[in-house]
Amino acid sequence: MTGLMKGERSLPNVLKDKDLLTALADIVGLKGIITGNDVAARYPGFFMDEILAKAIVRPRTTAEVSKVLALCNDIRQPVVVQGGMSGWVRATQTKPDDIALSLELLDEIELIDPVNRTAVVQAGVVLENFQEQLKPYNLIFPIDLGGRGSCQIGGNAATNAGGIRVIRYGMMREQILGLEVVLPDGTIVSSLNSMIKNNTGYDIKQCFIGSEGTLGVITKLVVRLREEPTSSNTAIASVATFEKVTRFLRHVDGALGGQLSAFELIDSDFYKVNTGKGRHRAPLQDDSPYYVIVESLGSDPDRDLEIFENVLMSTLESDLASDIVVAKSESERAAIWNIREDLEYIVADYQPFYAFDVSLPVGDMENYMTEVRKMLLSRWSDGRIAFLGHVGDGNLHIAIGAGNAEDRHDVEACIYEPLRSINGSVSAEHGIGLEKKSWLNISRSKIERQIMWQLKSTFDPNNILNPGKIFDVDEQG
Repeated sequence: MTGLMKGERSLPNVLKDKDLLTALADIVGLKGIITGNDVAARYPGFFMDEILAKAIVRPRTTAEVSKVLALCNDIRQPVVVQGGMSGWVRATQTKPDDIALSLELLDEIELIDPVNRTAVVQAGVVLENFQEQLKPYNLIFPIDLGGRGSCQIGGNAATNAGGIRVIRYGMMREQILGLEVVLPDGTIVSSLNSMIKNNTGYDIKQCFIGSEGTLGVITKLVVRLREEPTSSNTAIASVATFEKVTRFLRHVDGALGGQLSAFELIDSDFYKVNTGKGRHRAPLQDDSPYYVIVESLGSDPDRDLEIFENVLMSTLESDLASDIVVAKSESERAAIWNIREDLEYIVADYQPFYAFDVSLPVGDMENYMTEVRKMLLSRWSDGRIAFLGHVGDGNLHIAIGAGNAEDRHDVEACIYEPLRSINGSVSAEHGIGLEKKSWLNISRSKIERQIMWQLKSTFDPNNILNPGKIFDVDEQG
């Protein structure tokens, strides 16, 4: 079904006789609305203290979302969209007078089509649950990230999520064929295209992918599925210089013939934190400046393992890598990835803890890391910093423990200002939200910000949907 359908427009008249919460309960039912102390009792996500809102509204259908937004739009009621609460930039943060719109009950996988290799899923489907449901079909949904157990597919789309396999499959944007979206006035835009090729004018869905819930509420998606690899090989290597890291990347990417699915960097500081006494077992000595996790996915277990080991052996012979450990079992593979994905120890050790997500050309990374470290330590000599990330696609994550809570802006300046001269991005995959709003000008020009404002004003003229996220409408770029 493709087209526009107006939300129920008679609902605001209800407010003549009933208050807002009663009217919302009439739409979603008493079990679909959370109020009072139960709001603050809900999990707010790692980077927020608590949820503050008039109510959390939990619709079960696109039609209910439409009615809720139509009601709120007519009375200029701010609405903040919430998914799995795993975001890092406070895009789901609410104020006491907001309505939080949770999509957790829109959690059905409506269709898995193994012939066309597509699926239709509601926005509240948890990523890991979706991955598990695909196994009987020998298909995969290739987006994979550390928050897989809580993040939702709709939120992955709204933030254009990346993860560990972007180098092979691309970001969330590349996985979406069609969307169903509810605009702030309740209009339903249902464009559930299931074709890879559909070159018929403007691709409207792209406006909503990565928009962080500021232009519309994604309620349903048509996504691409891929064939499940029948072989998987993982290794961790120690590398002496960053110049060798970049050569290592090019070598294995070319030699593996398209099978490279992940290339993750861990610097010595992060490695030492996670492999310290009583923590994860260190597969390699902790005296290397850099460590790289390499993963390949293929279709012939015996042949692929032989190729994988030969390629890695060649990196040792050419002195690109100093030492390598290849996982021989699923438990060994998981142990290697735990060193990369476990943030518990770094959060505990680095206080106050700051986490950053930036993107820049791979060729600029070494100088950038040097500059960031220099700026930080010149300001806080006892500061701690660690780098890791998806270097294969130009994405660095940075963990910092420095200063005090009131030093946040100065810490952020150490990370973001060096990006300005190299045309880097202050956000690679986490978005802008409230966290990075003041730094948007580093990555988006004035004309780009003006166009963004125009889009916001067109889709949401009353500014009810996630107001204040990404940028302030009255700034006009």
